[in-house]
Amino acid sequence: MWRRLRIAVLLLVLASVAFSAWHAKANATAWKGTLRVAVYPLAADDSAATRRYLQRLGEDSFQPISDYLNSEAARHGVTTQRPVDITLGGEIRQLPPPRPQGGSVLDSILWSLQLRYWAWQHSPPTSPKPQVRLYLIYHDPALTPRVPHSSGLEKGMLGVVHLFADPRQTAQNHVVAAHELLHTLGASDKYDMATGLPLHPDGYAAPFQEPRYPQSEAELMAGRLPLGPDRARIPDSLDETLVGPASAREIGWRR
Repeated sequence: MWRRLRIAVLLLVLASVAFSAWHAKANATAWKGTLRVAVYPLAADDSAATRRYLQRLGEDSFQPISDYLNSEAARHGVTTQRPVDITLGGEIRQLPPPRPQGGSVLDSILWSLQLRYWAWQHSPPTSPKPQVRLYLIYHDPALTPRVPHSSGLEKGMLGVVHLFADPRQTAQNHVVAAHELLHTLGASDKYDMATGLPLHPDGYAAPFQEPRYPQSEAELMAGRLPLGPDRARIPDSLDETLVGPASAREIGWRR
């Protein structure tokens, strides 16, 4: 009897958490008010270059991302005056649990729960209270020429974003952070997982352009600018990207 009671209580708690997450996501993507986003910087290493980069971060460091998303939202018909606002939170010293590499579905679920618990413990208060939290982990490219894969979780509306602590990479960092931010709102990847190439048509900024290649912009959730059937490059900045119709529908910008 007690075992059944414990299971019932656990199921009730899980249902409550699931409903709370659904309600928060539905409210955020209704776009009836400003979406509040907090970004928290973390150092992935003890490099002096990483420390200098983090010390230079200010509130205006992420303005290009909010300006871009607000412009794209307006282009898709969102009438909220300022759909997205990004606030810089305090630096966090403890790194989140690493994402399992090549694990099972269960491993991914357990990691997601661990990450949400870690985020609950490591979110310095910001005002106003954020709906989305992005943890930006900066790496010295001299030590880590290839950063780990970033993750944006719709459940919990939080993201772990791996970036380079190099001023020359700041514009591309913005592309990665904006991509993961849209993941937290329900946008899916628009590229082939095996090749990394954008999927046609939803992963193309101009899918019906003739000739098809080269494209002049990248679809943000595809992450690459198509140059040919088997060639694509990372966009240099958000200026070379747009949010396509499929991604806009997924996050509530189009009905």
